[in-house]
Amino acid sequence: MKAAGRSVRTRSRDRLAASDPGLLRLTSGLRTVGAIALTLAVLAPLGLDITHLVTGAMAAMAATFSVREKQRAAQAVTLAVGLPVALVSVSLGAVLGERVVVGDAFFVVLIFCAVYGRRFGDRGFTLGLIGFQFYFVALFVGASAARLPGVWAVLAVAFACSAAVRFVLLPVTPAGLLARLREAFRARLARLVSAQLALLDAGPDEVDGALEDVRTGTARLHETALMIQTRLEEGTPDEPTARLVQRRIADAEIAAERLGLLLLSARSTERADTLTLHLPGAPAPEVGRLPGPEEATALLRRDLLALRALVLRTGAPGTAVAHVRNRLLGYRDEENLPSAAPAVRDVFRGVGEAARAVMGLRIALDGPQDESDDTPATARSREELDAEDAAIDAGEEAERADRPTGLRRPTTRAAVQVAVGSALAIAGGELLSTDRWYWAVLTCWIVFINTASTGEILVKGYRRLLGTVFGVVVGIVLAALVGRHTWTSFALVLVLIFAMFYTAPLSYTLMSFFVTAMLGLLYTLLHTYSWEVLVLRVEETALGAACGVVAAALVLPVNTDRRTNELLGTVLERLAEVTGAAVGQLSGGPADDLLDKARELDQALGDLRSATQPLTHPVTPLRARRTTARYVVALLETCAYHARSLAATAELLPSHPSIAADPRLDGAAGRTVRNIGTIAARVADGEVTGAVETGPSIASSLGGSDGDGRYGRITGRVLRHLERLDEAVVGLARPLGVPVAPPER
Repeated sequence: MKAAGRSVRTRSRDRLAASDPGLLRLTSGLRTVGAIALTLAVLAPLGLDITHLVTGAMAAMAATFSVREKQRAAQAVTLAVGLPVALVSVSLGAVLGERVVVGDAFFVVLIFCAVYGRRFGDRGFTLGLIGFQFYFVALFVGASAARLPGVWAVLAVAFACSAAVRFVLLPVTPAGLLARLREAFRARLARLVSAQLALLDAGPDEVDGALEDVRTGTARLHETALMIQTRLEEGTPDEPTARLVQRRIADAEIAAERLGLLLLSARSTERADTLTLHLPGAPAPEVGRLPGPEEATALLRRDLLALRALVLRTGAPGTAVAHVRNRLLGYRDEENLPSAAPAVRDVFRGVGEAARAVMGLRIALDGPQDESDDTPATARSREELDAEDAAIDAGEEAERADRPTGLRRPTTRAAVQVAVGSALAIAGGELLSTDRWYWAVLTCWIVFINTASTGEILVKGYRRLLGTVFGVVVGIVLAALVGRHTWTSFALVLVLIFAMFYTAPLSYTLMSFFVTAMLGLLYTLLHTYSWEVLVLRVEETALGAACGVVAAALVLPVNTDRRTNELLGTVLERLAEVTGAAVGQLSGGPADDLLDKARELDQALGDLRSATQPLTHPVTPLRARRTTARYVVALLETCAYHARSLAATAELLPSHPSIAADPRLDGAAGRTVRNIGTIAARVADGEVTGAVETGPSIASSLGGSDGDGRYGRITGRVLRHLERLDEAVVGLARPLGVPVAPPER
């Protein structure tokens, strides 16, 4: 029974870790709810009225979610500085709230300064957000100059409670957060292997769904790898450790993605395109039973289950675990591969490489392992990992280029746009209601946060309006059920706030829904609830979103095409850098910081993916354009996958005993790098008339090397990545309007 209980707890923990990497959403929700609950627990015995309690709850929420720094010391400084900012802001809101013209003008100036503060980094963003939020709090609770001393005391209590929850009750250290992210990576890696196992067993009618699960698992694994990358510097004790973890995470990610592609290719009647793994909604290729004897399929099913167990296992390995690990690592040697079709043998090789990556990841994260049960194949894999680790430790520290502090976005333009949009929202909101006009301003402000183009603002405004409409309905129901029970209402407010923060990274619509439902209860607590108030909330939200879109479209506009073209150019530049550096190193050139370059490519691709949301949103009327945008992003995902694989292989030089440089690669891959540059130039300037080159395959240009030449399978894998990358780059030319030159005879 105890073992069964532990198994259930373990599965639940792994499922939670996979769905919420690092427990970031859970921690955010619990911290905010905890700060509010502690504030109410301190204030309630003092006999304060409901207005002060609501003020304290809103202040605790704002003080908790506004802080963005990663280091605890920086968070403490920001909270300490934020309290006087909040006191000044709420005081000005109380004093100027009754002076319509002066108060509105100051609110616009405050909004401009708050957005402009983003250029000064996380602390500037936080202090600007606190200034705006507490001015809004003063308007929401109807604070007056006569009641300011009591409000100041409540704010001091709220900030103190927020600090207590952050640093004492729910502390999060960089090292602890990184450890949870690593567990999340393991959990998501295991879920991806489970999806690949389902793809192995899927019938003809189930393949599309199984393939979609593999796509989703691959994307989520990559997302977690990027999250780990952003936390390595703060969460590891030194630079070599950070480099080692980064290397092993990249190895495991690439090995898992390659295993899925090999499995899909083995089930396909023809070679599966890498694009199939990256294009959402793309139909699965025609598949049949896995070729070869049924015994090979059963063996592969058993080994995928074993691989998943290796990923998830914790603690010291036992004899059975060591036996399974040794068997899987044995597939890296040709003589240990089972008798099967060539495509199926490739899958077994992929299992062996994935097992090696899992072992390397475990050594990097958990330290040295017991080697008493190693077979020769396992010992050889361990020696390769040790050689790579030594190469990482002995590498010269790269000089860090000075990076600009603060945000790189054009904050001045955004500040002007928000100020103009807010002025329009104030004017329109006053016409709708002289008491609740600030809802329009709040919406206008929010739709500009983390957006950079008119299309992104339009999509965000639409989602906020949709969530608000449904939230109003639920708010009416909740107000009718518990409106007369103060503490029941506060308890429901806490539940809704937790749901708001837990779902915020997943769905802006859901977050807006929970916010509006919570506001219905707060209005009930303040005895200002009515059907008209909630309907007015919808009207003000629609007005604020419209004002934001108008300001973004007319004042220093950045249209979606311009934004996506800029980001597309950045992605292509990063792709050319990674490809050129990797091929140069594989050709015998000097070593470069390839993994960092690959992550910069991934970050740029993530920015492009976000910027294309207005083009790929289901409600967009331009269906052909939506298809083109999704196709281009998927092709770039494919290019990034092959570039990452090349970079990972190149970084094994010269430590890996079975990899040697091939000087011919530099010339053979030159066409691919030139083509990337040609497409980038066309994207930057539509008048450029250069054409994409085509010609014989890269393998044929190397004298017909197919991977069985003097450098063995590793060279063959490099060639396959180069050829697939070359094909994907040429495929980018058509949707981007770049001419393709016919091959020279």
